[in-house]
Amino acid sequence: MAKYEHVVTAEEAGLTINQILRQNYKFSSRFRTKMKYQSLVDLNGVQAPGFLRPEPGDVIGVRLPEETSDFPAENIPLDIVYEDDDLVLVNKQPGVTVHPTKGHPDHTIANAMMYYMQETGQSFKVRFANRIDMDTSGIIIVCKNANAQNDLSDQMRHKSVNKKYIALVEGNVDKEHFMIDLPIGRPDEISIRRTVMYEGGKEALSEVRVLERFDSERFGPHTLVEVTLHTGRTHQIRVHLSHIGHVIAGDELYGGSDQLLSRQALHAYHIEFTHPVTREQMSFDAGLPADIQNAIHQLK
Repeated sequence: MAKYEHVVTAEEAGLTINQILRQNYKFSSRFRTKMKYQSLVDLNGVQAPGFLRPEPGDVIGVRLPEETSDFPAENIPLDIVYEDDDLVLVNKQPGVTVHPTKGHPDHTIANAMMYYMQETGQSFKVRFANRIDMDTSGIIIVCKNANAQNDLSDQMRHKSVNKKYIALVEGNVDKEHFMIDLPIGRPDEISIRRTVMYEGGKEALSEVRVLERFDSERFGPHTLVEVTLHTGRTHQIRVHLSHIGHVIAGDELYGGSDQLLSRQALHAYHIEFTHPVTREQMSFDAGLPADIQNAIHQLK
């Protein structure tokens, strides 16, 4: 059984165990109820009620009950970028969905995580802090417990998670650095396609920076750009770039050509966040996958 431990500070003197835990962890109300009725909290190794007021230097322990998901385990290779007791960061390959859906009930990252747990002797419920499209590659965060998921979800709501993507787009992007501030909506409930909607759309803000330009005789002009997300709308980067006339290469849903590669050339390469437990600033990068590297090579 996993366990969190917190050493009471001088600033926390006079507070109850419950108050200290609320200040330091993003436990859900459901889990706080479990803590109380399943006696999951101890003080210096001895079971303790939440109303006690510990002294500085005392150690509060919270035991996390074993959990698991019921997805069928599948031996799908995982590129693990980072792992600790609370998080697993995976560099997702293109063509694999994150979580089972009606259209893709298996062969997902969730199924792969179940197999990975079996192989590494772990047991946790698969919780995703972020998701990316099936044909987008890059970093996703799997949380091993509800506290980590709740904390990261809170960071994302407050826009304190920094997410950057690399995209290869059609055409010559003339500006070096600019913002796209255009609302996005779903005009048709049947189609997954989104569009810029000035009425009824939700705020969407993308920051674009040019990395490299190409002028291929065979494939025409293309531009490699870095996009920083300041909001997290579905298909945000794909919609924004296609709307300004620079559809992502391979993105047939939004009018892109499949000459260079057979999926959108979009990669979630960078993420920064505060660790949900240690409060350390974390920063990770994932290199470009082979198909995007090959597309760039062809353009050169």
